[in-house]
Amino acid sequence: MERRHHSQSHSQRQQRRNHFSSSSSSSSNQSRSNNRFSFPKSSSSSSSSSANDVRDRRRETQEEKQEEAIVGTCPFMCPEAERLQRQRLRDLAVFERLHGDPRNSSPALAVKKFCRTMSAKEVRASDVRPLPVLEETLNYLLSLLDSTEHPFEVIHDFVFDRTRSVRQDLIMQNIVNDKAINMFEKIVKFHVISHHKLRSSCSSSSISPLHYLNLEQLTKALTSLYNLYEANRSSKPIHEKEAEFRSFYVLLHLDSNGQPVGESLSLWFRHVPSPIIKSKEMWFARQALRYFQMGNYRRFLSTVAAEASYLQYCIIEPYIDEVRSLALCCIHNCCYKLHPYPLGHLSKVLMMEESDVELFCNAYGLQTCIDEVGNKLLPTKQTTFCRPKGGLQNYSFLGFQQLGSHMLSSLFYNHFLLVPMKPFSHVDGWN
Repeated sequence: MERRHHSQSHSQRQQRRNHFSSSSSSSSNQSRSNNRFSFPKSSSSSSSSSANDVRDRRRETQEEKQEEAIVGTCPFMCPEAERLQRQRLRDLAVFERLHGDPRNSSPALAVKKFCRTMSAKEVRASDVRPLPVLEETLNYLLSLLDSTEHPFEVIHDFVFDRTRSVRQDLIMQNIVNDKAINMFEKIVKFHVISHHKLRSSCSSSSISPLHYLNLEQLTKALTSLYNLYEANRSSKPIHEKEAEFRSFYVLLHLDSNGQPVGESLSLWFRHVPSPIIKSKEMWFARQALRYFQMGNYRRFLSTVAAEASYLQYCIIEPYIDEVRSLALCCIHNCCYKLHPYPLGHLSKVLMMEESDVELFCNAYGLQTCIDEVGNKLLPTKQTTFCRPKGGLQNYSFLGFQQLGSHMLSSLFYNHFLLVPMKPFSHVDGWN
């Protein structure tokens, strides 16, 4: 009883905190053993009695988490003790070095590293940054993403680690409010855009581990973000960007064999609020999933070109050439047995530049020819068709290039300010 009275005196802070946990207290042991790629179930219930049970479990979790919560007092992006220690050990990232000196940094450059802390009880308040400092730190980290002085994978490695530390400080302080939602949305955007950028900037030998680590943290950040939405449901039924961020869960299930999978979609949809289910963002995600699973390459590619936002495309992009491969296989086997197939038409079907179409066909062992008027064609009855042994190469996607050209100089900055981006169909007259 004393513990309950103590927690009730801090009910406002408790009410904001408990949704940071990856599941309710009744299923916490299970989530700890299988939480690497798990997504949270919504706390919504189909009956009033179930809702009461959920609220009771939340209240119990609040009491447990409240005793662990601390209030950070560190005024810098990096605690002074950590900065001095890392200077002595020469453990400074390239972005933290003062005048390039690996033994010297400053409060304006050093950023707290991620540490696998077991409990908030083991951390001093002077080592934890309060919310205003965390906001400034995150904005500083995201500003580095426009830098052209270093390869993107180097920038990503630094921001990747330091944003984990930002999330850790938020969780340890039980910060669950609109500002926390805004910060988690920015972090999710960082991982989503990195999902695309890493694929295009890294070599084939390094892309797999980098993608795996980035995707792992994307799923964890989404877990916390979805719980934050639920924690603030009473004050704001539907958040401004919630529909788009909820659609990411569906798009991450395009390939259930290769992507992290949490709760099955059939069960997950039961807990998603009706306005989000009916939103254009969720409609697109469900249509893309349906066409992908059906192998309907025409509808999949045309729907992506017409409806996808930039962030949605960043998640879908690894599957674009996989769908194109299916399309080329179908066309080769069915569509031009008797007559040559025009490359111009194939370019429209695959949403590719005609020059890229020829390279794409050559990669699959198909040769092209030119007719009497200069049109490039796929000749009939080619028996050399085969899937590339080295994997699929990245090719341009019509519509995405137009979108990228408008924001190339400040790609990340625009997104992390939460500027709404237009779908491909609205860019440069694409239709």
